[in-house]
Amino acid sequence: MFKKILIANRGEIACRVIKTARRMGIQTVAVYSDADARAPFVQMADEAVHIGPAPAAQSYLIADKIIAACKQTGAEAVHPGYGFLSERTSFAEALAAEGIEFIGPPVGAIAAMGDKIESKKLAKEAGVNVVPGFVGEIEDTEHAVRISDEIGYPVMMKASAGGGGKGMRLAYNEKDVREGFEAVKREGLNSFGDDRVFIEKFILNPRHIEIQILGDKHGNILYLNERECSIQRRHQKVVEEAPSPFVTPKMRKAMGEQCVALARAVGYYSAGTVELIVSGADPSGESFYFLEMNTRLQVEHPVTEAITGVDLVEQMIRVAAGEKLALTQDEVKIDGWAIENRVYAEDPYRGFLPSTGRLIRYNPPVAGWTDDGAENGRRGIDGVRVDDGVYEGGEVSMFYDPMIAKLITWGKTRDEAADKQIEALDAFEIEGLGHNIDFVNAIMQHPRFRSGELTTGFIAEEYPEGFTGAATSDELKQTLAALAAFLATARADRARQVDNQLGHDLDPPSEWSVKVGGSTFAVELTEEEISVDGTPVDIALEYTPGDRMVHCEVDDKPLSVKVETTRAGFRLTTRGAIHDVQVLPARIAHLTRHMIEKVPPDLSKFLICPMPGLLVSLNVGEGDTVEAGQPLAVVEAMKMENILRAEKAGKVKSVNAKAGDSLAVDAIILEME
Repeated sequence: MFKKILIANRGEIACRVIKTARRMGIQTVAVYSDADARAPFVQMADEAVHIGPAPAAQSYLIADKIIAACKQTGAEAVHPGYGFLSERTSFAEALAAEGIEFIGPPVGAIAAMGDKIESKKLAKEAGVNVVPGFVGEIEDTEHAVRISDEIGYPVMMKASAGGGGKGMRLAYNEKDVREGFEAVKREGLNSFGDDRVFIEKFILNPRHIEIQILGDKHGNILYLNERECSIQRRHQKVVEEAPSPFVTPKMRKAMGEQCVALARAVGYYSAGTVELIVSGADPSGESFYFLEMNTRLQVEHPVTEAITGVDLVEQMIRVAAGEKLALTQDEVKIDGWAIENRVYAEDPYRGFLPSTGRLIRYNPPVAGWTDDGAENGRRGIDGVRVDDGVYEGGEVSMFYDPMIAKLITWGKTRDEAADKQIEALDAFEIEGLGHNIDFVNAIMQHPRFRSGELTTGFIAEEYPEGFTGAATSDELKQTLAALAAFLATARADRARQVDNQLGHDLDPPSEWSVKVGGSTFAVELTEEEISVDGTPVDIALEYTPGDRMVHCEVDDKPLSVKVETTRAGFRLTTRGAIHDVQVLPARIAHLTRHMIEKVPPDLSKFLICPMPGLLVSLNVGEGDTVEAGQPLAVVEAMKMENILRAEKAGKVKSVNAKAGDSLAVDAIILEME
């Protein structure tokens, strides 16, 4: 077994590998860029080596710097995590040339399966179902249009070396191909150093199912069941679960055996994932097609660990050291259900725009990684696990992926795992930047998610106008009204005592008018109870003015509510929605009808940068006439390109930025007449 390994990655996956290595008695080496100098994974590792500036292309993507760090520290092996150099054959070859073990598959398998174009050819030769498409070299945009016309719309354009949702565009017509082809090439080049693109038919009502593969150097290959990853946004996974609510034992066996055969064809060992697309329109589940094989650990590996009890990182290390798998296919079981939600630095209330900045407050529902290498286990604490690599006071940088943490829950049933997600997401505190906690919380409650009727179009279909918060029941509104009245009473009582101007004997108001989401409630507080519209509410809580989180018991069930004080009352966030609650003493509430409503300014004539990012291109100039929906500019943030379009027809009055500029959020790019 290795005595020391280096982790050629950052963030939560670096913490994840360090945790397992430490439990195995293996010393660890971290490498870090300028942006990560104070990151938790750097503190957790036994040694740390600085490898360059913040941009990945100048640090984490330079193999020579990784190898130099190995030589400097005496690391015998390298775990690449996912992303960065994890599927780069030249990196694995360079390590081998220096006598350093690569904790991953053989170079031949990476070359065969890591390239999406070549892997499709190989899969087809091996008799595996593949999606109809064009897997050759595409010359230019005109060639891409001709290919798309022949395949038939809709089609998917993908960067050959892509992954993680980057370098992908769905095209429903020729216009989409013309707008998206060059963007896919650029994203592929910028993120993976490869601008080749392939085009394939987009399967309608598709479900994204993937099979976890694990093999050793002695010819043993297993499949560790499947994961359902159908809930995606912009082709990037948001929710993953294991097992799938769609897959039957017969399907699981057919898929698993076919994926093992494919892995065996390339002499595969270590952990890997074969991704399949399944037509949800086929109830037999037999219409599944090979998409790609990821020759690395997946972001969503914890859900497989939770239901099988297998530590995939440990198995990767043991396989790399030459050990045989201690597990047989018959011993692979499914115990319970696990769900993972990716917590991203993006604002769902603003069209999921990337959000960067400082984590002013970061408090996960259970402890994640700690500086002593301890972790909350494959199933977490009471079925709640957090994998993260950030810290309170740290920054989420524009240079890397926007994922803040992964929240994994395990339960005996799917509903139990989903319920634990809801409670844990409510208790997850993040302040300082936009995040998607409300959004994934809303998905966990959505009737369609609960039914298991999922497709990759779930988000687009269920939130066609964007996300404005989860639906709120009348019961929850009444609970929030009672809570807000209690908070207002506590705040008024504190103000009375602090000021000491109104006399100690003056009690705070006990009758309140509370407005929640367009509904107004009369709330009365007595020493015995809180009543809403004359009906007692069974709520137990403790609150001190200034608390940012309130944990309640409502009808003996837990409820966590984030609290922010406003001029009119409180902003309460829970169950996937933000509620601006107005709280007034009952005796003066009727006066609000005399208040003048403030009308927000009209910003429709400005093209405003919706996120911090780089202005890649500006498509118009001063004096140009534009039509509604016309692309005006492209802004790159978090490695993704975003097309900004004209809201309405008009003429460009002035331009305030140029291509290559770094823009702040809400910066004015141009003004229309």
